[in-house]
Amino acid sequence: MNYQKYKKFETIKLPDRTWPDNEITKAPIWTSVDLRDGNQALITPMKIEEKVMMFQLLVDMGFKEIEVGFPSSSQIEYDFLRILIDENLVPDDVTVQVLTQAREHLIRKTFESLEGLPKAIVHIYNSTSILQRDVVFHKGQDEIKKIAVEGVKLVKELAQEFKGEVLLEYSPESFTGTEVEYALEVCEAVMDEWEASSDKKVIINLPSTVEMSSPNVYADQIEWMCRNFKDRSRVIVSLHAHNDRGCGVAASELGIMAGADRVEGTLFGNGERTGNVDIITLALNMFTQGVNPELDCSKINDIKHVFEKVTKMEIPPRHPYVGQLVFTAFSGSHQDAINKGMQCYRERNAGIWEVPYLPIDPSDLGRQYEPIVRINSQSGKGGVSYVMDSMYGYHLPKGLQADFAKVIQDISEEEGEVSPERVYDTFVEQYVENNQPYKLIKQQLIDISEENEEHERKAVLILEDHGVVKEIIGYGNGPIDAVKDAFNSNGFIGSHLLDYSEHALTSGSSSKAAAYVHLRLKGSAIQEFGVGVHPNIATATIMAIVSGLNRLYQRKAGM
Repeated sequence: MNYQKYKKFETIKLPDRTWPDNEITKAPIWTSVDLRDGNQALITPMKIEEKVMMFQLLVDMGFKEIEVGFPSSSQIEYDFLRILIDENLVPDDVTVQVLTQAREHLIRKTFESLEGLPKAIVHIYNSTSILQRDVVFHKGQDEIKKIAVEGVKLVKELAQEFKGEVLLEYSPESFTGTEVEYALEVCEAVMDEWEASSDKKVIINLPSTVEMSSPNVYADQIEWMCRNFKDRSRVIVSLHAHNDRGCGVAASELGIMAGADRVEGTLFGNGERTGNVDIITLALNMFTQGVNPELDCSKINDIKHVFEKVTKMEIPPRHPYVGQLVFTAFSGSHQDAINKGMQCYRERNAGIWEVPYLPIDPSDLGRQYEPIVRINSQSGKGGVSYVMDSMYGYHLPKGLQADFAKVIQDISEEEGEVSPERVYDTFVEQYVENNQPYKLIKQQLIDISEENEEHERKAVLILEDHGVVKEIIGYGNGPIDAVKDAFNSNGFIGSHLLDYSEHALTSGSSSKAAAYVHLRLKGSAIQEFGVGVHPNIATATIMAIVSGLNRLYQRKAGM
C-alpha cells in the first residue's frame, strides 16, 4: 500500500480555539435531507407514494425543516413537491426546503414548483473548493464567487414576485476543501447581495461534502467562520457532514460545540458513499446526556420499519440504538451485570438511568433488553405474542395470537429461527397492510340519529374494489354496524362480527390506536382476523374490517 501517494490535510491556525471547553446544552435546528440527499443515494430511488410515507414519518418525528428534493432536476421530484402542496400535506409549522444549483434555468424552475406554499427555504449551492476550481470548473476565485452572487441575485428577484415567504440558504459545496478565507469571502458576498440582517437571516450551510480530516479540524473551521462573519447575528450557521472517514457524528457534535445553529442529515445516515451524518444517533446521543433532542424517537422500531420499507435498505444489526443486536448481550458476565443493574434501578427508584453496558434505557425507544428473544418452530403463541406486546406494543387478542402463531410456525419450519423484526414485518404484511382486493381510500361516519328512527350512523366509504374506485354507503346503530352494512348490502363479501377490541399503541398528541376484528364469512365456518392502525380509532376500526374482509376473500378464493 503506497501511503506516500497521499498528503496530509492542511489544518488552519486556531491556537485559541474555544470549542473543546463547550458542551451541547440544547438541540440544534434539525433539517432532514432524506428525501433529497438520501434519496439520490438509493439504488432504487423512492416512488412518489414512498416519498409521501417518508415525509409523513419525518413530520411525525418532529422535523420542522424538511428538504423535499431537487424539483428542477427531474419530473418525479417536481411532481412530488406539487403533491405535497396541492394535497395540503405540509403542516403549518413545517417549512419545505428545495435544492438547486446556482444556475438561472434551474432556479426559475424551482420557483415554479413552489407556487402555493406560504413559506419555503430555497437552497442554492456551487462548489468552491481548490480541487474543483482546478479540475472541474477551470475558473478562478472571482469567477466562482460571481456564480454564487448571480444565483442569489436571481433568487432575490423571484422572491419579490413570489406570494409566500422565501428564506435563503447558501452552501459553498466542498467547504472543507476550500480556503476558509475564501469561503468567508463568498458567503459574505452572498449575504450582502441578499441584504441579510438580524431580522432577515441567511442560512449559511458549511458542508463537509467529503470528509477529509479528523473531526477536530472541521470544528476549527466552523469556529473560525463563526468568529469572522462581520455580523454573526445575520447568519444561521448550518452543518452538513458526510461520513467518508466514519466520523460524521463526531464532526457534527464538535461542530455544534464550535457554534453551529443547525444540522442537516438523514435517518440512520443514508447518503452518498458512506452516508450523511446520522440524525437519529446525534439526537439520541444528546438524549443520553440529559438534553431534549426535540425529535421523537420513542418508537424506533416503527421508524426503522418505514425507513427500510421505502429505501429498500437494511439497517446493520450493530447500528447504534436501532440495530437488532444493540440491546442483546451474548456474554454471560454482561448479561449478569445488566440484569443486576436493572434490578437495582427498579428497586432504588432513583430516576436516573445507570445500568452497566446499557447507555440508554431501551424502553425509551420502544425496545427492551433481552439476552435474546428466539422464535422457532417450537415457539407457541406465547412467544409470538410476547414479541408483539413487549417489543412493538400490540396486545393481540387470544384468537389472533393462535392464528398468527400458525403463520410464524410455517415460516420457521421452512427457514429456521425467526427474528423479532421478521415477526413484526410479517404481522404488518398479513394483518395491517393487507389491501387486496379491497383498499380503503376515504371514510366518513355521519350521525343521523335525529333524522332517522331506524339507524344512528351512516357510513360513506370510498375504496378500490379490484382496482376500481367505488363509493358505498351503509347504515347501522354504530360505526362498526354501519360499515359492515355498507359491505353486506352492496354486493361485497358478507361477514358476521365475532369480536372487536382496541387499544392505544403510543401516547401523546401523535398517538396511534390499534383495532382488531374477528369476522366469520356469511354462510360458512371460515373465520379471519383483521387489524387497523391509525391515529383516529374509527378509521383504524374500518381499516381492520377491510383487512379482515380481504383475508376472508383470499381464504374463500384459496389464495
